[in-house]
Amino acid sequence: MLTEAEKLRIDAVIALYETRTAASVEAMRIVQDTRGWVSDETLSDVAEYLDLSTSHLESLATFYSMIFRSPVGRHVIMVCDSVCCWIDGSEQLIRDIGDRLGVGLGETTGDGRFTLLPVVCLGACDQAPAMLVDWRLHGRVTADGLPSILALYP
Repeated sequence: MLTEAEKLRIDAVIALYETRTAASVEAMRIVQDTRGWVSDETLSDVAEYLDLSTSHLESLATFYSMIFRSPVGRHVIMVCDSVCCWIDGSEQLIRDIGDRLGVGLGETTGDGRFTLLPVVCLGACDQAPAMLVDWRLHGRVTADGLPSILALYP
């Protein structure tokens, strides 16, 4: 069940668009902001609130990599694996992060602190290899710079 606070935020977004459908992704982001991810039950609740089908929202949620459909850690690391970042070492960066945290792509550390995910493009090609941690961009990331970046996220 959606909370009153979530409904108020969703209503504010709906007011910005001509149709409720146009507010779909933002509505899921609102729920994700408060709950950390979008469960099947919550997806159904959002669909009902927007008067849309659950399958419509599911298709959007699976298309957008920044809608989390399973639980994630307190901090989500998304490493860009587009061509520019790949050329500049994103594969090695993913290995370095995985080695440091003891996780692979799609996994969460045992303490629930970090989840490591790939993302198709961050639009930061000039800062390759790039990654987001909790929606904050980090560019030109190296193995030597990882400890100081990760320390920002207790």
